[in-house]
Amino acid sequence: MFGFFGRLFTRRRDTGVDVLFKDRYTNFKAILDANSELLRLLSSMDRMLEGKTLFGMAHVRSQGARALFYAARMVQAYERLSGRAQPGLHLALETLRGGMAPLLGDIGHRPSVAELTVPHVRVGRQMIDSVGGKNANLGEMAGAVGLPVPRGFALTTAAYQAFLDHNQLGPEIDKAHRAVDPERPESLMEASQIIQTLFLHGEVPPELDRAIRATSLEVFGLGDDLRLALRSSAIGEDGELSFAGQYKTILGLTPSRLVESYKLILASLFSPRAIAYRLANGVLSEETAMGVACLEMVDPLASGVAYSRDPMAPGKAETVINAVWGLGPYAVDGRVDPDTYRLSRSDPPEIISSSSPVKTVMLSLRPGGGVEERPVPEEDQGQPCLTPNQLRSLNACLLRLEEHFGSPQDVEWALDHSGGLLFLQCRPLHMAGGAFVPPDLPAVDAPALLEGAAVACPGVGSGPIHMVRDEADLAGFPLGAVLVAEHSSPLYSLVMTRAAAVVTEHGSVTGHMASLAREYRLPALLGAAGAMTALRNGQVVTVDAWLGRVLDGRVEPLLTLAPEQARGLMEGTPVHTALRSLADLVLPLNLTDPKAPGFEPGNCRTVHDVMRYVHERCYEAMFAISDLASDQGEMARKLEAPLPLDLHVIDLGGGLDAAALSRNIRVDQVVSAPFAALLRGMLDERLRSQEPRPVDMGGFMSVMTRQMFSTERERFGEKSYAIITDKYLNFSSRVGYHYGVLDAYCGQTVNSNYINFQFKGGAADDIRRNRRARAIGIMLEGLGFRVEVEKDTIKARFAKYPCEEIASRLEGVGRLLIYTRQMDMLMKDEGSVDRLARSFLNGDFSHNGQPSTGGTVTAD
Repeated sequence: MFGFFGRLFTRRRDTGVDVLFKDRYTNFKAILDANSELLRLLSSMDRMLEGKTLFGMAHVRSQGARALFYAARMVQAYERLSGRAQPGLHLALETLRGGMAPLLGDIGHRPSVAELTVPHVRVGRQMIDSVGGKNANLGEMAGAVGLPVPRGFALTTAAYQAFLDHNQLGPEIDKAHRAVDPERPESLMEASQIIQTLFLHGEVPPELDRAIRATSLEVFGLGDDLRLALRSSAIGEDGELSFAGQYKTILGLTPSRLVESYKLILASLFSPRAIAYRLANGVLSEETAMGVACLEMVDPLASGVAYSRDPMAPGKAETVINAVWGLGPYAVDGRVDPDTYRLSRSDPPEIISSSSPVKTVMLSLRPGGGVEERPVPEEDQGQPCLTPNQLRSLNACLLRLEEHFGSPQDVEWALDHSGGLLFLQCRPLHMAGGAFVPPDLPAVDAPALLEGAAVACPGVGSGPIHMVRDEADLAGFPLGAVLVAEHSSPLYSLVMTRAAAVVTEHGSVTGHMASLAREYRLPALLGAAGAMTALRNGQVVTVDAWLGRVLDGRVEPLLTLAPEQARGLMEGTPVHTALRSLADLVLPLNLTDPKAPGFEPGNCRTVHDVMRYVHERCYEAMFAISDLASDQGEMARKLEAPLPLDLHVIDLGGGLDAAALSRNIRVDQVVSAPFAALLRGMLDERLRSQEPRPVDMGGFMSVMTRQMFSTERERFGEKSYAIITDKYLNFSSRVGYHYGVLDAYCGQTVNSNYINFQFKGGAADDIRRNRRARAIGIMLEGLGFRVEVEKDTIKARFAKYPCEEIASRLEGVGRLLIYTRQMDMLMKDEGSVDRLARSFLNGDFSHNGQPSTGGTVTAD
């Protein structure tokens, strides 16, 4: 690896040595970003398989294409990072692409209905690819659920395609999209302006014009006071991705303005924020098409939004209803403080609480068209918008919608002047802390040992705790035990068929182990802070992976509940079967142990396997970046700090304060999160205040003997280097006979965060060097690292923790690096290994208690 990059480095020196380092980091970051996107996609696919959200084949094709795209991006970036071709990974991707081909076909939106307009009375869930999510949900509410909705019709995606074809916009849109650079926001603005101008100057095809006018007359009839609303219903909207607020809505239209206003809705598909939203969520533009909902507007007495569960507290069996006078937009855009009502989910419901702030203004229909703000009559300003009976009726409708769709719903509603309810929209409610929502669980009086954990897979499990601190603890895992560990790991799949539940202190609900838990349908809690200390081995507990808690003992009311799971709306449909087939090629993880002989590209059978392999191996390639630092040219700048190192810094971007322009830099000019944390540890005042250390003269003679009989080639270079960005650090310390490399990433994405540390060498004999290595290993284990020690070499890893935890461990490593510099000479006997390690972990850096026969030495 070094030979390839050494040659590449030599060729590129004339263009700036920094290019090589930046290329390495850019490719490394591309792998981390693509891995994060894939983990989110896997989590999304798990939820969609529940069948509780409307989706069509456009969604299935998009999910498959996105999975292949991000996996291929990881492989390509890994090739550039490692400097080696990866034919095995390309073969795995081609095999997966071939397996998906019957499901994906040619990428591009294909509406299943040829009609340009369809009245909502004929719209249902099976038409989602042709009318979009909002129209499909309106049709379901009106037809399958039987709730009152405004009169209206759908302008289909076939109408959108007819507009594109008539104006020959397809090639122009593609051309503008190709010019978008996500790193240049101005390019996104330029592309949006070009595309939207094309739409606004385009002509509505004559056949579409006739269809819109004819269907409007059929559905609404004639009337001078008729007012309409046009609302976006894009493919993918109101589904797994909400697209909330991304597209245009026009209220208060007169029929004469309907056709021209339709173009404004289509153009909003390419607003800057909509393009950015699709880019951020990996939605392919080829899979995007705009359906439009045309609805009759009423001038309501009151309007608002309602949730069938509290989105911020899903464990409460309550509905939440917000209301304002007049039209609903003021309920969600902050213009007016709405009424807030909480009702129980019981039958009949109880009004748990209500508040009615003063509401001085409201949004109303303007007589000539459009909308306007008006004052609320003074006598109504402090009054509640809904009566108790109206609240109960609305509450019952919310529960009917949740039952029909099989998941909590976010609903827009209106109340006409006669007291009748109308439902304007519903979509899946995105809950805080995850997508899973508990059933109405019984109250229990068992003590809660832990609360507030994140739910990776819902359910309830009970059994004795089995603590897992390393791989050896997985051997002989008891049947029916609860696995408790500090961190999540795919290795736990070895015992998931035997476990009753999994609880870990750290981990992400979008991570590899979370995916495995959902695959095994094993109740799993992650982020259970303090689990390793609050729980004890053998203790019987009940894991409530609905409300994110661990209860003491076996709680029978929860275990015997067995709530009925509503059958998913999409289950049994051809499109759900297609998603299931796709998931079989994406979700399963077979490569769980990086140290196993079978952890090879040839054994990658799913997209998850490919991403797991690349994600694991990319760290090794990035770790070697320190080998290039010794030929760093003019990039490096010396760090002025009271450290026993000749430390030089290479900033790849964002690691130093913008004002740091001189060749020498100060510690306060370091803004790189991981490097700043390491320096805080290295500059700990308790270390700097040490006096010269008393050492054993036998140890000193061992060091001097090795120096006299060694060759120069055994010595490492005297300079140390830190290669940094705002979130990344590669620190190589080459002093005397010691070689240490630390590679770390510290950002907001937990799955990307890690510390890899390796130390080798020493200036004394083999026995003392091995003692030193074992002592350092104990210190690192005390800091929470997974450690391997062989002879005088230490390898340690700490991964997938929040940035604050990563920074804390980096501070510890910084102290360790300074504390252990002169340890070879102190390693007189076996007892010194534990004494020095325990002293460090207890915060005593004085080396007191070490035997001394006189003499003071300050060599490394």
